[in-house]
Amino acid sequence: MFRKLSAGIFLGILILLPLSARSQTSAYLGPHLGIQKSQSADGTNYLVGATLRLRLMPILGVEGDIGYRQEKYGSGAVTVRNYPVTVTGLLYPLPIIYGGVGGGWYNTTFDYSDTYNDAGYGDETTTKFGWHLAAGVELPASPKVRLFGDVRFVFLDYKFKDLPGAVLDGVDSDFYSINVGVLFSL
Repeated sequence: MFRKLSAGIFLGILILLPLSARSQTSAYLGPHLGIQKSQSADGTNYLVGATLRLRLMPILGVEGDIGYRQEKYGSGAVTVRNYPVTVTGLLYPLPIIYGGVGGGWYNTTFDYSDTYNDAGYGDETTTKFGWHLAAGVELPASPKVRLFGDVRFVFLDYKFKDLPGAVLDGVDSDFYSINVGVLFSL
């Protein structure tokens, strides 16, 4: 008897949960800008992109993101151009504060300076998977517009070629970014 009752309750929850989640779903799309810095990069750089954010429930969301960023390593010996495509699970402990964890595919071009291209080092493009953590704030500016700001820590390990005269040994390509964006209701 208890098993049948438990199975019935479990089945009821499985049927009703998606209905309640669907009634609270909201979708937002918009641009974002940021600054980012790898520990071993030659300087701080900018990034741009677009964000699609879905609030599945008041405390749960998911985000898809595509962007562009570039940075230089080895005193300009190599420029790394990157088009990351990421997915992030978001948890909202408070309505305006979120934390997230996710993964991404970093479509990366290693563009070697003319000195190295002339020496036979050709540019190359690869796809690398990396993990990230995020923490941020999402503020409603109006019923149809939200503003967000977050910090992301990305764990990514590039494999650089050994270039004569360029210090690329032990290069740390993990980076953090500080981002701001505007999201418009769909």
